Amino acid sequence: MIWLLILVLAVVAIWVVSTYNFFVSSKARIKAAVQEIGNQLKRQADLIPNLEASTKGYLKHEKGIFEDLTSARRDISRAVESGDVQKMADAGAKFAGVLPSLKIAVEDNPELKASGVITQLMDELRDTSDKVMYARRLVIDLTVDFNVRRVTMPSSIVANMFGFAELPGLITPEKGAHTEVSEAETKTPKVNL
Repeated sequence: MIWLLILVLAVVAIWVVSTYNFFVSSKARIKAAVQEIGNQLKRQADLIPNLEASTKGYLKHEKGIFEDLTSARRDISRAVESGDVQKMADAGAKFAGVLPSLKIAVEDNPELKASGVITQLMDELRDTSDKVMYARRLVIDLTVDFNVRRVTMPSSIVANMFGFAELPGLITPEKGAHTEVSEAETKTPKVNL
């Protein structure tokens, strides 16, 4: 009988330790994913001066684009330095909003379009934006997994015992809750070539 009690206590202890380790390692992985968002945003910010230098001569009349790029770069640097996930997400969204204007300006200038340097820089910016999106997705997935395990039985017992609080995750920088798909979003896009 005593051996059965020892066995049950050992199994419970192993389960508590493994569940605790899950929560600790999840928090570390979320922190690493947030740092990756910061790294990629910093990379984007570092590419901006090269892109500006390469395009300024051709786009003298597009002064607003360069002001927006400079502002986005400054916001990214501040957000990365602060380490605040939401500030990084907002800065990344601001930068992503500037890119279409720059892309249109480049496409409207045949000299720029033919420049391999500009094309390479634009490709690197797009690649970096994709990496930011992947890192954001990872943070969201890890946070959801953490929060679900925190509130479901039996792991919620360990979460409450050791004070693991709900993690906020990322908030979409756009307006609205984004819990519905609008009719416009379901329409097939038209492409005119």
